[in-house]
Amino acid sequence: MTDRPRKAASNGPAKILLVDDHPIVRQGITELIEHEEGVSVCCAAENVSEAMQAIAELKPDLAVVDLSLQDSSGLELIKEIKARYPDVLVLVLSMHDETLYAERVLRAGAKGYVMKEEATERLMTAIRKVLRGQVYLSDQMSARMLSKFVDGTPTAGDSAVGRLSDRELQVFELIGKGLGTRQIAKSLHLSVKTIESHREHIKDKLRLTSSQELMRHAMYWQQFERLN
Repeated sequence: MTDRPRKAASNGPAKILLVDDHPIVRQGITELIEHEEGVSVCCAAENVSEAMQAIAELKPDLAVVDLSLQDSSGLELIKEIKARYPDVLVLVLSMHDETLYAERVLRAGAKGYVMKEEATERLMTAIRKVLRGQVYLSDQMSARMLSKFVDGTPTAGDSAVGRLSDRELQVFELIGKGLGTRQIAKSLHLSVKTIESHREHIKDKLRLTSSQELMRHAMYWQQFERLN
């Protein structure tokens, strides 16, 4: 359910849209932002459809988006926002490891990445930096990406899993959560044939020989990714 929207006055504080499917997280982030000057939460949405409706109606300056949403991938939401509302800035706030996702969200059109475990310390710094037109990444991630750009040093995201496409990674995550091909197809609004094709590409890139091996690998990775 969308939390109470509130329009900011003209020339008033920067309007922030929160997109997260956990009510407690939305409440906590809202309280954090509302204690700061110059920014205000105009709406907090729990899914993609609510987020896109809020953008159309309230014209936020910045959307703070989680990557894990019940009805879609945050990556897909970022791409949709940038395609339809290119003036809306996007900052990702996620539990997922930045070494795998930060570069992906920047390619999708976001301007920054904050891990939830650092949200209390980093979020407002990131919001203000992105609103100034700059990009926000942690010092460690910035150093990794700079090294990769300057001398080709691989980042942690350059692992075999890191080389999956955005959609392949999304399918891989859902396999790791125990979903079958038809369930994944329904979740992503894609055909079964398309998901089967993604599964084959994933197996090729990860050098896996069977569906059972893919399932084991995905479930292990899903558990490992939650612990790091």
